[in-house]
Amino acid sequence: MTVGDANKNLPWVEKYRPSKLEDLVSHDDIIKTISQFMKENQLPHLLFYGPPGTGKTSTILACAKQMYTPQQFNSMVLELNASDDRGIGIVRGQILSFASTRTIFKAGPKLIILDEADAMTNDAQNALRRIIEKYTDNVRFCIICNYLGKIIPALQSRCTRFRFAPLQQSQIVPRLQDIVAKENVKITEDGIKALLTLSGGDMRKVLNTLQSTWLAYREVTEDNVYTCVGHPLRSDIDNILNWLLNENDFAACFKHIQDLKILKGLALGDILTEIHTKIQRVKFPPEVLVSLLIKMADSEARLASGCSERIELAALIASFQLAREQIDISSLSTS
Repeated sequence: MTVGDANKNLPWVEKYRPSKLEDLVSHDDIIKTISQFMKENQLPHLLFYGPPGTGKTSTILACAKQMYTPQQFNSMVLELNASDDRGIGIVRGQILSFASTRTIFKAGPKLIILDEADAMTNDAQNALRRIIEKYTDNVRFCIICNYLGKIIPALQSRCTRFRFAPLQQSQIVPRLQDIVAKENVKITEDGIKALLTLSGGDMRKVLNTLQSTWLAYREVTEDNVYTCVGHPLRSDIDNILNWLLNENDFAACFKHIQDLKILKGLALGDILTEIHTKIQRVKFPPEVLVSLLIKMADSEARLASGCSERIELAALIASFQLAREQIDISSLSTS
């Protein structure tokens, strides 16, 4: 396989991963600060945290490519993520030996990138604490995690922290359109909106969903995006909400929704999330809406802990039946 073929077969997330700091689409203040550290050769230990797909790994890899030549890269950078074993044995073995050995290059300190560090055990983190202190003249650490609370305070205090917030839609769209143009993807405006809605500011999710939808349907529209990821269509949610609000027969309502779930392969958790958004626009009396939202939240919590979807669907229908009994259904109007 040639290099060109390899690049052609790469997932778009990797194919279009920024290789230079200036190619990154967001967090200008963080990038400016890190660039200044590198320019003055004063790079501290770094701790990047924030939701997935916000550019944490891309930022440090772009820094590493800027700091070292391609020939130096493998001997100067050690990258470990959650797929590697990072128990206390690896910290005392592989990380310690990499940190303690010097190289023949005069390229400044080495770089150790610990991706998804919130999966490391507390013992491993405590062992790492001493290595960070002892070998600071020879190595810099970059710790990357989603949840700052899972990193022990002793490690946090040894690093300069940067929070990577979810990306704004205005930051995602230009990069998305650039990739769409390069790959000759046929995409509609509602397709772009659907990608942005589902992503929640996660660039990786946008590109993975875009590629999957394009390969599956050869056209990226709202319906195709939702169908590809198994998310309920807007029309399906409207139908479900209509049955919940207007169907007087409990058994018929249950059958309608259960049949639609099986036909479209929908998850009740996704249905609950979408109904939660729509229900806010129904003019329920405040006390009825509050009661309904609490019951829906309880249903979602029970689903997350592994309860039966059939039982929770029955509970959802029952909640709406009770809400309808509390008010005159004919006076409702959706905005």
